[in-house]
Amino acid sequence: MITAVLIDDDQHLRAGMKSMLKMYASDIKIVAEAESVLSGKEVIEQWEPQVIFLDIHLADGTGFDILEQLKAAQNKLSSHIVFITAHEQYALKAFKFSALDFLLKPVDPEDLQQAMSKVKVALEKNSTFEHIDLLIENIRKKTDHFKRIALSTSEGIHLFEISDIIRCESMDNYTKFFIKNQKPMLISKTLKEYEELLAQHGFERVHQSHLINLAYLKSYIKTDGGYVLMADDSRIPIAQRKKERLNELLKSI
Repeated sequence: MITAVLIDDDQHLRAGMKSMLKMYASDIKIVAEAESVLSGKEVIEQWEPQVIFLDIHLADGTGFDILEQLKAAQNKLSSHIVFITAHEQYALKAFKFSALDFLLKPVDPEDLQQAMSKVKVALEKNSTFEHIDLLIENIRKKTDHFKRIALSTSEGIHLFEISDIIRCESMDNYTKFFIKNQKPMLISKTLKEYEELLAQHGFERVHQSHLINLAYLKSYIKTDGGYVLMADDSRIPIAQRKKERLNELLKSI
């Protein structure tokens, strides 16, 4: 049985979450509930749960306040966090950059099941919690131009400087990351998801299967159908419809 606490100031949502967990994730046991920053911190310290379902907005503060207070008291976080949130775009983007799960209100049963599957995998891998620190760092900046990204692999969660990512390559529903001074990493998300996250960081989708960091582009070769040579000596094809866009980008650099 996986122990969990549920922190949300909406009593009806808490009741609904407990009902859904009984139906779709019966091995998750809610051992305590709370509705504020103060009571939330207390139940976490008392029960030391494996999972925390955490609302962002609480009557006396935010879920991030709880995490910061816990970290200040214990110097580390040791529970898997699943955030429950409405529709704050900068927060949602921060979650994605931090490889953290979130549930949008009203909570959808399918989303809940997917989140629980990820949590169970993370528990089996004994994942670290550095990505929670990354989330808090990004949230407090109140910006969507983040410097680091958390990537979740079969081995665990790893943090990287976005500026060190050379390119990304699509492999069906997976994305392979090529990072400076690192071995390639396979991530179980689509290239489209990362294209949306990295578009403001100098990345360009030059082909259906390739997203490149323009900072690592060495040469644009217009012969042989058109391709770019990257800093890692990879040769990346350019889709016909992307050639004009790439020309414009290179003129502006």
